[in-house]
Amino acid sequence: MFIYRSLLILFLLLPLIFYSQEKKKISVFFKSVEIKSQVYNKVFFFHKAQSFFLEKKWDSTLIYTGKLLNVKTKNTELNNYTHFFRGYSLKKKRIFEEAKREFSIIKKSFYFYDRIAMYLAEIAVEQEEYHKAISYFKKIESLKSDAVIGVKKSSIFHNMGVSYFHLNKYKKAEFYLTKSINIIKRKKDTFRLISSYADIGNLYYAQYKDAIAIPFYKKAYLLSKDVQDFETKGKMAKNMAVVEENRKNLTAALKYRKEYEKWKDSLNNQNRIWETAQLEKKHAVQQKQQEVNVLQIENRAKTAEISRILYTVISLVVLLSIIIYFFRKNIKSKKIIGEQNKRLNDLNATKDKLFSIVSHDLRSSVNTLKLSNKKLINNLKAQNINVVYELLQKNSAIVGSAYNLLDNLLNWALLQTKQSYFEIKEMHLFFAVEHLVYNYLPFIKEKELHFESTISKSAKVLADQESLKIILRNLLDNAIKFSEPNDKIKIYIETSKEGFLDIVVEDSGIGMSEKTVLQLQKDTIAISEKENKEIIGSGLGFQLCKSMIKKNNGRILVESELGKGTKMIVSLPKPFINE
Repeated sequence: MFIYRSLLILFLLLPLIFYSQEKKKISVFFKSVEIKSQVYNKVFFFHKAQSFFLEKKWDSTLIYTGKLLNVKTKNTELNNYTHFFRGYSLKKKRIFEEAKREFSIIKKSFYFYDRIAMYLAEIAVEQEEYHKAISYFKKIESLKSDAVIGVKKSSIFHNMGVSYFHLNKYKKAEFYLTKSINIIKRKKDTFRLISSYADIGNLYYAQYKDAIAIPFYKKAYLLSKDVQDFETKGKMAKNMAVVEENRKNLTAALKYRKEYEKWKDSLNNQNRIWETAQLEKKHAVQQKQQEVNVLQIENRAKTAEISRILYTVISLVVLLSIIIYFFRKNIKSKKIIGEQNKRLNDLNATKDKLFSIVSHDLRSSVNTLKLSNKKLINNLKAQNINVVYELLQKNSAIVGSAYNLLDNLLNWALLQTKQSYFEIKEMHLFFAVEHLVYNYLPFIKEKELHFESTISKSAKVLADQESLKIILRNLLDNAIKFSEPNDKIKIYIETSKEGFLDIVVEDSGIGMSEKTVLQLQKDTIAISEKENKEIIGSGLGFQLCKSMIKKNNGRILVESELGKGTKMIVSLPKPFINE
């Protein structure tokens, strides 16, 4: 029985001891290395070493870092990168003592210094120095979640749990493995959850707590049915077979053994298919190369023949025809390229504006939401229900603002790239306003605002229906956002110049300074300064309104005074029958 248990633990635990902290994030880590170290690319040997490091060619990396060390530069950061590349490459080649020596030379000021603790922890596990490994893992555990690029908290907890397991400290192993599982559950990472269930099952199994261990094995086995990896399916089936054999349930054990053999055969077939495909590919390449060689010989013969014909008059005529053809083709190509460049410049301008909004407002919203959620978690633990309710309301407002921003971004992008459908026709203003007000009444009541609409049912304008809804929605949303409890919001119409109808959205809220009003009138997206820093807003919604009003052959006027409210006046053409 003890032999079976030992085999089971070795079967699952050892392959999983390195929960790859770089499996999904490795491109992020290597990209970060490339960006951070590119300032030294003018140094020839470093540029070569960096290139081979990013290509994961460890021997070549070691050669060129060795040449770089012979130069004996006094640049501390350059030396840090050199020893980091060498230590990482030596670790990958399993030359652990040399790798540790290289890592020990690196200064604490090095940007990727925190990652070294993870590498030293992995080496310690490989050398079965579990006490030392745990001390390194604890250093990483104490860091902020984003301090070590690409390293997940769940991986750290998992590795600590496995290390404690090897030291027979089962309580601590259980604590960290459970923490790891809870994180992985939230992330819904099926592959890692399978492995984690198997590992914690091993933990209980080693303590002869079969009643606790076996349900975890079954969970791992059932989850493996949802993945496409034959190796994982086979391991879980074999694991269940060993469990049932230990329980003397030979019928069930045989069933799992058969399933294991099935997945093993599938894996072998898959490997054989891959090998066959590789051979076919190699054969096809060789055959293609032969065809290329034949074509090269034929081309050389044709070239010699053409060279002789070039001395004749006919050759001159043909040559002239070719020149004319390519000349015309070149003109046509230049014209196409010019049009493409113009479109590309327009798209780049649109992209730059979009990035500006995303980097300023979405990041601000997400960061605020992140901080609020942290407070929410703390207050949930403390059971401060009133504070939790307030934080949830705040989060809801932040998400609502972010949603409106994304909606405006989409409509603005569609408008700029001329992908939106636009049809100007006669429409009743009353029904558009009523529909809008109906959607916003809950927010108006929640903020304790006084609202009044005096739009008559006979009022008509010439406009695109969907864009008008977006215009009115943004103006009403801003009026609500920049109003305080008990403030008033009114929507009404005025007759301006002949042929136009003024739609007025007026509030008695916080208002705007003259400087802000002038900024709004400019053709820019983001407003640099805001009177109220607590209110999330970029000015994109107003710019979207301006663009759409212009496309509707209208205009907008802003009247506002700080502390006394704002009037947004949209002038749109009236139907010809009303003139």
